[in-house]
Amino acid sequence: MPGSPVIPGLRYADAPAAIRFLCDAFGFEVRACYEDEADPHVVHHAELVLGEGMVMLGSARDGEGESLYSWTTPRELGGVTTCIYVVVPDADAHCLHARNEGAVVVSEPHDNQGYPGRGYEALDPEGNVWSFGTYDPWANSV
Repeated sequence: MPGSPVIPGLRYADAPAAIRFLCDAFGFEVRACYEDEADPHVVHHAELVLGEGMVMLGSARDGEGESLYSWTTPRELGGVTTCIYVVVPDADAHCLHARNEGAVVVSEPHDNQGYPGRGYEALDPEGNVWSFGTYDPWANSV
């Protein structure tokens, strides 16, 4: 089985725009995308892959099934509750590409303090924090 058994799930107010951004700026590829037949602006479920990793996402929307979790976006919440870490081969080159595609870089590429590797952090258009770095915890297992 490729990839990790842990797959982050995200909700976006504008899921189609988020999918385009994550692909253009961060290098993800669409593996699957299930849009609403009546409204293609609503994404019920999407799977984006980068290497052997994956994130799943969908539209944040009102509805009986959604209210159970009180889904919201970081921008609507006014804060961040999580950070998604992605291993990349070259943090500096990845950062330059992401910035050129419109990502807001909140922490410039830097050497990790206290452990190996180099990384940076950026925001997606709806305020999710993404951390990209060369440190691979699977390759550097204890």
